[in-house]
Amino acid sequence: MSNSVMLTRVRLARNLKKYPFPCRLNTAGKNQVAKEIVDAIKNCNSPVAKEFEAIEVRNLSEAQRIALVEKHLVSPEFISDSNGRVLVLSKDQTISIMINEEDHLRLQVIYKGFELDKAYDTADKLDTLLDEVLDFAFDEKLGYLTQCPTNLGTGMRASVMLHLPALQKSRAISRISGNLQKLGLTIRGTYGEGTEPKGAMYQLSNQITLGISEKAAIENLKNITNQLVAQELQAQERMIKNIETQDVIFRSLGVLKYAKTISCDEAVKLLSEVRFGIESKVIKDIDLDTVDKLISDIQPATIMENKKEKISPHDRDILRAGIISERLN
Repeated sequence: MSNSVMLTRVRLARNLKKYPFPCRLNTAGKNQVAKEIVDAIKNCNSPVAKEFEAIEVRNLSEAQRIALVEKHLVSPEFISDSNGRVLVLSKDQTISIMINEEDHLRLQVIYKGFELDKAYDTADKLDTLLDEVLDFAFDEKLGYLTQCPTNLGTGMRASVMLHLPALQKSRAISRISGNLQKLGLTIRGTYGEGTEPKGAMYQLSNQITLGISEKAAIENLKNITNQLVAQELQAQERMIKNIETQDVIFRSLGVLKYAKTISCDEAVKLLSEVRFGIESKVIKDIDLDTVDKLISDIQPATIMENKKEKISPHDRDILRAGIISERLN
């Protein structure tokens, strides 16, 4: 599989049968839901149970909350309200469970690269263990009951984060988006619904959850991902022969190596060009892991979280340039 697939994520939306949806719960009710879910996770019959930490959103600083979104561990919606919301996070940060967002429980498994089967298998096993204790709301005709009707059925959203610089440059994304909707899939920005793609990074996910099995949805997403990646590689092969394309790539690398101050948006855009160069094999002395980790580590809130202090935007730009220069040189 091509390096175009940066991340894989499987998310399951579940609700406890004996409680109203979060939108109908007061703070005391949300706290009770959170307690039951956290207890079930810690006591479930799984060796990973002891690897989880429960974090109350109200105890996090603004930078810590935003950093979780930057790392794709929670949704922007989850951090918008701290009332009764708890995050259960595994030590390696591959599993995150949002409690009292739109649904009582949103279980997410995230892996690097193209790992749909592995992510689904992990999510499915943990889902089964928790259902034995928590008794999820389920209807024989409608499947898992969720607050939003678009999640009824499997309650599953499987997605891949794709780096599609060539398709973006050729303006093929809008055409592709229209075709994907006919196949029950949707392509969105870097942080999901309502966000813009940064650095040519797009989320491709299943849209249909009712009347289809989880495994069928996974297979459909795998097949379409392979087709999209093939189109991206063909477009890259055509574009990389152009001297102007190569010039943009190496100019981007030069700025990243020697800039003394750089904004996050500019850095991500230039790192995307360098990633394109690595994928196309015109840059051979930098690996993709270095670039991908940089894209994560140079986000504004992540920089402040790593430094454990509040830093002005100007000083963050200076720090960011230093981090990038050190790792690329």
